[in-house]
Amino acid sequence: MKTQVVIIGGGPSGLLLSQLLDRRGIESVVLERKTKEYVLGRIRAGVLERGLVGLMEEAGCADRLHAEGIVHDGTLVSHGDDMFRIDFTELTGTPVIVYGQTELTRDLYDAREKAGGRIEFEVDDVTIHGADTDAPQVSYSVGGETRRIDCDFIAGCDGFHGVSRQAIPLSVRTEYEKVYPFGWLGILSQTPPVHDELIYANSERGFALCSMRNSKLSRYYIQCSLSDSVNDWTDEAFWQELKRRIPATMAEKLVTGPSIEKSIAPLRSFVTEPMRWGRLFLCGDAAHIVPPTGAKGLNTAASDVHYLYDGLCEFYKAGSSAGIDAYSERALNRIWKAERFSWWFSSLMHRYPDQSSFDLKMQVSELDFLRSNKAAQTAMAQNYVGLPY
Repeated sequence: MKTQVVIIGGGPSGLLLSQLLDRRGIESVVLERKTKEYVLGRIRAGVLERGLVGLMEEAGCADRLHAEGIVHDGTLVSHGDDMFRIDFTELTGTPVIVYGQTELTRDLYDAREKAGGRIEFEVDDVTIHGADTDAPQVSYSVGGETRRIDCDFIAGCDGFHGVSRQAIPLSVRTEYEKVYPFGWLGILSQTPPVHDELIYANSERGFALCSMRNSKLSRYYIQCSLSDSVNDWTDEAFWQELKRRIPATMAEKLVTGPSIEKSIAPLRSFVTEPMRWGRLFLCGDAAHIVPPTGAKGLNTAASDVHYLYDGLCEFYKAGSSAGIDAYSERALNRIWKAERFSWWFSSLMHRYPDQSSFDLKMQVSELDFLRSNKAAQTAMAQNYVGLPY
């Protein structure tokens, strides 16, 4: 088999890249390790930056997003019972849209299937060959049958544990990592959201986040110990702890109910450099991870797709390699800014086990500065809605 671009990973970034390339007449094949049902069963965040919304529009996949997505003009930040609002639209002229990643992925699958896009599911033993040559190949197996694709380029959209990053020699790549000393315990419940915008809460007991998927489906998180397991937390214990961490006015309005999904996620910041080796390009979690505090995971993957899509279009349509040659530098320049914002916001809102009394005073002072200073609010709003590509 031969194609122009092999895309390893059938999550949202791989599908979005494939759909965008298809609309410019560039062929691709997507390889996914799991089934379509498994991919669509993953629960992920759904705060979309303006840039990602624009890419979905360009991909012809934004109709349902605009019809069902919830426009958020701002967010609430609290410390104890003190709460204030950051108005994104007033400060930047741009809101964000809350639209579940599962639904976005479903829209992209529908578009690829309608266009007759080639997606291989349940692939094993994916191996990248000759990425540092002009004739790269990808071999893999499906149902015990070994297959090979010859291609011009390979896009590694296969996540942190995928094969793409590991294909880059250790002598070439440098990895930067920060592991945070806590996790997030999250539940999904068929209850109305406690508020129509997200609430980020800093409390003496730790961080909490009140979010939603739609008007009848809520997503809540609390900071927890890395030693905790889901079995340590009954639904009742979770709701009681959440009420202790959010302002009393919100706790009184909180509607509780049985969880339909419960999980604990560790937090880390991670970046690998470079994001290109020969004709292999890393996108999304294959190259970088952010803590979820700033809602940047899916959005940083989208910015990678933007830069790679631009570079590949320039290569095929204008015969220039300038875009793909600049891909890693352009992508990393924006990624490190998103890493900084996610690290800063995480540091502001969480309680760390080694915080001194001085550290706590600085945290309170930083929150008060954010509450009272328009320039600080503008900087936060600009980062939250997404820096320009």
